[in-house]
Amino acid sequence: MPNLQLAGDPAADALLDSDPFALIVGMLLDQQVPMETAFAGPKKIADRMGGLDAAEIADYDPDKFAALCSERPAVHRFPGAMAKRIQALARIIVDRYDGDAAALWTAGDPDGAEVLRRLKVLPGFGEQKARIFLALLGKQYGVTPTGWRAAAGDYGKAGTHMSVADIVDTRSLEQVRSHKKQLKAAQKSKGKAAT
Repeated sequence: MPNLQLAGDPAADALLDSDPFALIVGMLLDQQVPMETAFAGPKKIADRMGGLDAAEIADYDPDKFAALCSERPAVHRFPGAMAKRIQALARIIVDRYDGDAAALWTAGDPDGAEVLRRLKVLPGFGEQKARIFLALLGKQYGVTPTGWRAAAGDYGKAGTHMSVADIVDTRSLEQVRSHKKQLKAAQKSKGKAAT
């Protein structure tokens, strides 16, 4: 059983540990907000709905779901836009995987490249986010299909501190944040050099 420490809240992290759909929703929300806010989002939804069921979310009235995501504390900085993405994600899980989010990485015994391909078709999952999520599955969730490290690219390498896939405690969280700050600084100086 994983012991994720992404939300900074034991109950929210326990939901991520036990529910693959919650983990995917948390990863979807992980943009333009602190990581802890993103990964606490699934627990907020579950608390407000009495559970986190992909079929229920997919079929929920869109306006009511957006309102639910907007309740304070909001699920995301942009709750309306994210509510639409969460419902679109839930619809894919229901239609393609019979409501079982883990089937994304188990159905048909896929290799790492196939899991990556499946992740990249999810709403809000571009190349980078899909690779990070694949690395998270492999490093912390016990999902290690053949070739997963190669498919995850640099994020799949052992001993790195580049993304949420590498956060296991406070120290690793600080190392990941430091890495991200260095990347931003490098991009900023590269942008200034180009002008």
